[in-house]
Amino acid sequence: MAATKTDVAANAVDDRVLSTAQQIVKSLNTPKEVREDMLLILSSFDNRLSSISSLINSDDSKTKNDRLDAAEKVILRWDPNFDVSRRSLNWEDSPDEAAEYLSAVDDILRLVEDLSIGSESTEFVDRAENAIQMAMCRLESEFRHILIQSTVPLDAERLYGSIRRVHLSFASNYSEIDDEFENFSEDSRSSGRFHERGGTIGEDSWVDLIHPDAAVDLSEIADRMIRSGYEKECVQVYSTVRRDALDECLAILGVERLSIEEVQKSDWKFLDDKMKKWIQAVKVTVRVILVGEKRLCDQIFNGAHESKEICFNETAKGCVMQLLNFGEAVAIGKRSPEKLFRILDMYDALAGVLPDLEAMVSDEFLISEAHEVLSGLGEAATGTFAEFEKAIESENSKKAMQNAEIHPLIRYVMNYVRLLVDYSKTMNSLLEDEERSVNDNDDDLQLESTSPLARRLLMLLSSLESNLVDKSKLYEDVGMQFIFLMNNILYIVKKVKDCELAQLLGSNWLRRHSGQIRQYETSYLRASWSKVLCCLKDEGIGGSTSNAASKTALKEKFKNFNAGFEEICRAQTSWKVSDAQLRDELIISVSEKVIPAYRSFLGRFRNQLESGRHSGKYIKYTPDDLENSLSDLFEGSPAVSHHLRRKGT
Repeated sequence: MAATKTDVAANAVDDRVLSTAQQIVKSLNTPKEVREDMLLILSSFDNRLSSISSLINSDDSKTKNDRLDAAEKVILRWDPNFDVSRRSLNWEDSPDEAAEYLSAVDDILRLVEDLSIGSESTEFVDRAENAIQMAMCRLESEFRHILIQSTVPLDAERLYGSIRRVHLSFASNYSEIDDEFENFSEDSRSSGRFHERGGTIGEDSWVDLIHPDAAVDLSEIADRMIRSGYEKECVQVYSTVRRDALDECLAILGVERLSIEEVQKSDWKFLDDKMKKWIQAVKVTVRVILVGEKRLCDQIFNGAHESKEICFNETAKGCVMQLLNFGEAVAIGKRSPEKLFRILDMYDALAGVLPDLEAMVSDEFLISEAHEVLSGLGEAATGTFAEFEKAIESENSKKAMQNAEIHPLIRYVMNYVRLLVDYSKTMNSLLEDEERSVNDNDDDLQLESTSPLARRLLMLLSSLESNLVDKSKLYEDVGMQFIFLMNNILYIVKKVKDCELAQLLGSNWLRRHSGQIRQYETSYLRASWSKVLCCLKDEGIGGSTSNAASKTALKEKFKNFNAGFEEICRAQTSWKVSDAQLRDELIISVSEKVIPAYRSFLGRFRNQLESGRHSGKYIKYTPDDLENSLSDLFEGSPAVSHHLRRKGT
């Protein structure tokens, strides 16, 4: 009996020791591996503690089952297979429910992480894995739902409001060159046609691609899915939903999915509109939308670098490739002069955003495609410029301009060239390897210091001037030929002076062409007035003006002068010199030739004719009458000069 009481007392002590040790180990809440190490250490001090391991493991198993049961209940509560009314977690209005669900997932993940091989029953492991699978199905659905519901539609109107536009006064509604360029003039601005160079994205341009609060919830879900081994599913859902969202952004920006065939069959008005929208869309997509998408990926996949990179690359690829496909279609399309400036705008836009794209996208294929399209647009630009040059060289319309006015070809080419100068940096870069052989007889073309674009423009203007000389020969009147040349060369010179062309072509070019106008003026005076002025020379009158023969010759000279002067005034009043300064200079030059010669001739021989009958028939005009008549020259009016009247009337 005494032994029994002793045994009971000993057992009670043992139980208290075991219980205390068990509570110590459990209260530390350490991982299983650490607990086992602690048990080994304790049992080495007291062999009574050797059985504590089995007791604690037994207790742990019960606790784990309880935790798994509790977590399963939460997960099953939101499984539509068990409760069809549970469609979706209410992350916004009932954050506690969402937090409870995520906590249940975390608990199961911790249970799974604590499992050691062979330490748990197969049933427990299967239950935990099934619970995780159900939870991931729910979270995948929630991830997709939140991504879709929280997407913020692109506010293009607000975004474009921050884009500074640059409008250049040049016609963008071009017609074919072989239509004699009738639609190209400086009046294109008044008809509402202009070339609008692309805008720039303001530094304050930004967009929220999803509601900011949703990004936190998405990050929480993504973290659980990745930790549970469902990274692939998470990335796929994100990429699919966001790819569609970015496609919608392009649609809002006016970018349609067009095949290469559709682009190449499009009329110019339609294509021009699509190219303008593409230029803006490229800038907005890379510098606003993709920057926002990159930021969104960083928020949602914080800490998961590989997932973040894959998601962004896959999401960006769709919209970027859609933009690149259109660029490629334009690059390989028909090359016509009206497309050049849009192509250059496209080239500049893509070249401008490419460094940003390279900094964000790690997909080598996508970056390679972007470089290929950029190269294609560059080739399209130089090829289109070459087509423009050929068109000018081969333009051979035979219709003379009425009244010797400025030819539409000249207006078109000079407006085209002036606008091209705005793209000097791009064109010089593209033309670097496109140099033509130069004409050794042209000093301007031998200037090695000139840029590639300057050399090409010098050749182009040289070709244009040759074309002008050919067109001047369409006029039968030689004097009219020189008026036509003066009008057109002066127009070219003024256009060059009014823009950066002057610096590009150089002062020598300007001096030479200004001198050329003076030469044409001299040639005009000789061609139009030499014959009339010959009537005011003394040759053929004879030594004495008193005899009948001399008077007859004198009368003939006055008669011929009057007829010639009247004919010139009738014809040349209808000729048009648009530049007021040139017109005044021409009238002064004519007056300086004609008036002094007539006054001198009249002073020498007036008395011989006025003493006879019908003197007014021959001496019809005073010098003032002639001067008044000359003031009507080059007005472009077909009417006979109203100043042309006889003296004294």
